[in-house]
Amino acid sequence: MLTHADCDDPDRLLIGAKMNAAWWAADDYYADDSALGAVPEQLPPRLVLAMAAMDPLPRAGEFSVPLEQAIEAERVLVALRSGLEHMGRYATHEQVQRTCYSTFAMFVSWSAYAAWRHTGEYPPAWNYLAARQHDSFYTSMTLCDVIGGYRLPPELFYDARIRRAAFLAGTTVVLVNDLYSVAKDLEDAKPPCNMVLQVAADRGCSIDEATEVTVQLHNDLVRDFEASHRELQAVPSVELQRFLRALRAWMGGAFEWHDSNPRYKTGRKP
Repeated sequence: MLTHADCDDPDRLLIGAKMNAAWWAADDYYADDSALGAVPEQLPPRLVLAMAAMDPLPRAGEFSVPLEQAIEAERVLVALRSGLEHMGRYATHEQVQRTCYSTFAMFVSWSAYAAWRHTGEYPPAWNYLAARQHDSFYTSMTLCDVIGGYRLPPELFYDARIRRAAFLAGTTVVLVNDLYSVAKDLEDAKPPCNMVLQVAADRGCSIDEATEVTVQLHNDLVRDFEASHRELQAVPSVELQRFLRALRAWMGGAFEWHDSNPRYKTGRKP
């Protein structure tokens, strides 16, 4: 509800609740949290099944039987499938597929993190940030128009200027996530990648100094988003203007969520 200020329909809000819960479960149980069973070597095969759960494959005779059994036996996969099915009651086929493929792009970044954690050769901050921009809350933001009850046409959704604004919004929120996750990530036996930790490693500086650098980057990206929003206000599309306001609401709601959720109470504030 904090992130979708233009919707008061419980069934539409449930789209965001179900999808974000499923994404978060996959992130924790598959990618990030060793205590919950995340194993870097197992991540890519798990994500293959996650894609099959979200984007149903054509039947392949007897070979489809064990696939369905594997999906039905795994709670994360059931959650991903259930979320997409609920979304499909309100979304166009194009809206569902755009969400699938932004998720699959995010999975590529997760696989890069797994490789870095497996080898112990963590990336420089610039390389991590390149991956992080595709593993951001942009994926969650693809739901904005569906939950809001309208459709941003694909020629606008994929317009380079609008895509850039949406990526800026998603990346700013994910930097907030990194900032709040520092203490939790440092407690992991195999710490996940985190912008603060990568900056600290690159520069040989303290966590506090790296936090300052990350906060400044976050603030610069917010200003870039605001400039893009002002520029795009000239585009005569009611749907686009709603979508841009929805991105702003998502950024603000997510900040409030991170600041109030017990998961991050030991983290650092931006």
